[in-house]
Amino acid sequence: MENNAALHHDAWLVYDGECPVCTTYCRYVRIRETVGRLHLIDARQPSPLLDEVTRAGLDIDQGMVLKFKGVIYYGADAVHVLTLLGTRSGIFNRINYYFFGSKMGAKIFYPLGKAFRTLLLKLLGIRYI
Repeated sequence: MENNAALHHDAWLVYDGECPVCTTYCRYVRIRETVGRLHLIDARQPSPLLDEVTRAGLDIDQGMVLKFKGVIYYGADAVHVLTLLGTRSGIFNRINYYFFGSKMGAKIFYPLGKAFRTLLLKLLGIRYI
């Protein structure tokens, strides 16, 4: 009998746990069960993955990070890959696919989301990580 666990590749998403935009996104985004499990890592809490992200010279305040199959994806690329791994079920995931399902869409719409996040954090008085 074949081990199905060997076919799965869990994904890790590093996000800002105090940002309402990031937290809402993480609450609703889903990856296909055939891919594996999505692990959410709050960048405001110490973790080995956050240390790896920092060593790679990536600024978590400037973009989400996705680690999948040993590869680190950052910003628009992270959201694009996460979208491709995602399910199309539910209104949120269908909208997510519409905006971020192509590299071009992710490159256009991710900076808009990031700008909205920056403005919201300032309005709410939440400090950067």
